[in-house]
Amino acid sequence: MFPMVLLKIADWVLYQLVANSCYRAAMKVKNSGFFWENSSLKSLPQSSIFPCVSKCSLENRSSHTLVCDFHRTLLRSHSFFPYFMLVAFEGGSIFRAFLLLMSCPLLWVLDYELKLRVTVFISFCGLRLKDVEGVGRAVLPKFYLENLNCLAYQIFASTGKKFVFTSIPRVMVEWFLKEYLSVDEVVGTELHTFGNYFTGLFSQSGMLVKHRALKEYFGEKLPDIGLGSPGFHDQLFISLCKEAYVVNKEEHGKNSAIMTSTILPRKKYPKPLVFHDGRLAFLPTPLATLFMFMWFPVGIILAFFRLSVGIFLPYKLALLLGTCSGVRVRVKVCNSQDGPNSTKNLKHVLYVCSHRTLLDPVFLSTVLMKPLTAVTYSLSKMSEFIAPIKTVRLTRDRSQDGETMQRLLREGDLVVCPEGTTCREPYLLRFSSLFAELADEIVPVAINTHVSMFYGTTASGLKCLDPIFFLMNPTPIYHVHVLGKVPKHLTCAGGKSSCEVANFIQRKLADALGFECTTLTRRDKYLMLAGNEGVVRNLRSVLCSTPQPLSVTVASAGAVAGRLIFSGDSGSGGRLAVAIGACDCGCGCGG
Repeated sequence: MFPMVLLKIADWVLYQLVANSCYRAAMKVKNSGFFWENSSLKSLPQSSIFPCVSKCSLENRSSHTLVCDFHRTLLRSHSFFPYFMLVAFEGGSIFRAFLLLMSCPLLWVLDYELKLRVTVFISFCGLRLKDVEGVGRAVLPKFYLENLNCLAYQIFASTGKKFVFTSIPRVMVEWFLKEYLSVDEVVGTELHTFGNYFTGLFSQSGMLVKHRALKEYFGEKLPDIGLGSPGFHDQLFISLCKEAYVVNKEEHGKNSAIMTSTILPRKKYPKPLVFHDGRLAFLPTPLATLFMFMWFPVGIILAFFRLSVGIFLPYKLALLLGTCSGVRVRVKVCNSQDGPNSTKNLKHVLYVCSHRTLLDPVFLSTVLMKPLTAVTYSLSKMSEFIAPIKTVRLTRDRSQDGETMQRLLREGDLVVCPEGTTCREPYLLRFSSLFAELADEIVPVAINTHVSMFYGTTASGLKCLDPIFFLMNPTPIYHVHVLGKVPKHLTCAGGKSSCEVANFIQRKLADALGFECTTLTRRDKYLMLAGNEGVVRNLRSVLCSTPQPLSVTVASAGAVAGRLIFSGDSGSGGRLAVAIGACDCGCGCGG
């Protein structure tokens, strides 16, 4: 009798745990696929008691107060899984990211709150506070901006005071919302910490319930406008507002024109996105992340193959095998009389390049099929060891660096990147003017890159791995546009100052690339992304008395955006323009 009872209990437990769980998982896969959405979205009928967000008027909203959620409202993507993956990969490690990916089948079975708890635990447990804050400041804003819902953002931007209530951990969204969207207050789920580390658990208050938090924050006073998703909890949340509008994903999906209109174009970003960090160049949805992990071992082998080809083989053979392995090099050479073709018999040519990765001088040398010498302010020992061309370190001492570059020019052709650091976005940083004083044979080279999986640059990671990550991409693309030689009357030999020459070449390269010119420097980039100046300061840089713009820490995107100078030219369409004065202090601030 007793064994039969045990068998019946075991049968019931197996049915509850396995059969029901598999059924729920199958239904969630059927309804949601690989996307992580709140189950409340599926429980509500298709029709909503509130009008669509497109029906909201934008007139006379400057005095109104708006409340909304971030997830599923301001963002077009209804799945927040990719942003947790970014925290796990960029703030943690590739092993943590793999564990989060492997948890996807479990997450499909769980309800929303338990799903969030498990995801937070895997993503945050053991991470340092400063690492997560760095991801929120330097990595996530780029992906948030690319996924902003244009219709919701237009209403959001038209109002006076803005408040965001979200069940997502506050640390993931607060910096972006306050710095880019000028949100007055962010109320989100708080995470428990122990010392300087996250435990991966919620604080005592638990997961934020939006309508309760709204009542506690505003009391009897009702906000003017509420934006939310069609989900039951969101409609309960926005029902506490005087006006309520729904960001309806299904309605947008029926009309491709409306779907396109919800994408916020770059020119309408609340603030220019100039700097960002992190290795991942794609939004890591579960499927995309799975493909990345499948590609990873192949990519490592391919990267070392491409690297070996570039180091050991002749130029033509290196280009051929590199192209066969997936590397795309698109070359454009100016055929003018004063162009590079006329410099084949000349010596001591100074090539001035825009700076996208550490491989810029290598690709230029391969394209021109001649040895070049590259000068750099900072280069890892590993990058210096594997470089197939000669590299020389500079000291950030203006007179000493000038002498070094003059000596190298007497020995042969030289490559210099006067920005002093890389920039991923379509902007050119301020040019150091030192190069303009050294040569009259100056050839500008417009360089741009495109990657689909990994960025080959970093501000806070291991720089020695930059070339490896770039070459791990399935089809990395290099655009090399060799412009005509700068006319002599536009160089210092023609009476121009070094700053005028540097600014002229910066504008010329920007026009060739379709980029915008800025006055931002290496220092600005590292202060924003890594919290340091990106250099080991020496006595000269400490005692440098030349006034430097933005000498305080750049703690916000607003401070960086404030350094972008917009031209009032009617023909430029509000184009960014370079301000007067390239860097010539010699302390390395501009490169």
